[in-house]
Amino acid sequence: MTAYHPHKDDFLRRLRRIEGQIRGLQKMVEQDTYCIDVLTQVSAAGRALQSFALQLLDEHIEGCVRDAVAEGGQAADTRIREASQAIARLVRS
Repeated sequence: MTAYHPHKDDFLRRLRRIEGQIRGLQKMVEQDTYCIDVLTQVSAAGRALQSFALQLLDEHIEGCVRDAVAEGGQAADTRIREASQAIARLVRS
């Protein structure tokens, strides 16, 4: 089971809101909305995705990584490395 499973409905709700933001961007472009207004909404959608990613990462660390560390051994090393790589990807984006 995934670490976010207990909050799955909340995660899905957030993703649907983000999906709505993206649809709104498409509509803005279709309607030839002023570039700066579109860019403002792109920034908002990007922040929403980043916030979602951080919450998901937090759930992963508190669940999957914590459990693997309790087990120890290779499983712990793997989960810690995966979390570190995910953090690096988020920082670069």
